[in-house]
Amino acid sequence: MTALEAALAGLWLMVPALIPNAAAVLLGGGTPLDLGRTWKGKRILGDGKTWRGFFGGALTGVAIGLLQIAAASKVNLDYQQIFGFGSWPASLYAVLALGFGSMIGDSAGSFFKRRLGVERGAKAPVLDQYNFVLGAIVLVLIVRPGWFFDHYIQGNGLLGLLLLLIVVPLLHRGINIIGYKLGKKNVPW
Repeated sequence: MTALEAALAGLWLMVPALIPNAAAVLLGGGTPLDLGRTWKGKRILGDGKTWRGFFGGALTGVAIGLLQIAAASKVNLDYQQIFGFGSWPASLYAVLALGFGSMIGDSAGSFFKRRLGVERGAKAPVLDQYNFVLGAIVLVLIVRPGWFFDHYIQGNGLLGLLLLLIVVPLLHRGINIIGYKLGKKNVPW
């Protein structure tokens, strides 16, 4: 695998984890995940994390991942190994872990923001940009550790991980600006 292929694969394979956060904003609303409960005098997550947003976001990521699996099956075997999620049903497990891990990470970030006294919508640099990626990585390491190491650690895989870590804050900012302009977010960050 060339350095360019590894870098591009690092982004491509993480798309099921990158999509859910934005989809949750579009599909969210309704009952909060924490059901309005508090812990030590502070909301556990806040009104911004809802059941509909959590499952809508995660399932959107999974759906995109399934489309990626279908697309990868149409290319030659060399590219399937680089840009594919693996054989069925292992590929499904990777996509499920990425989609749901992303939303778990996003919720965990909200939990930590509430503990730190950061209000909903307030900036929390680094935490806001990487919480969902970290959640996805942790869950995929639990469910499909070999897949993660094959694509993000071994060979040129670290280049994919590095590009991902560079691009995520830029994507996060751009998507938040779009959400703000569409009236789906109260702040552009």
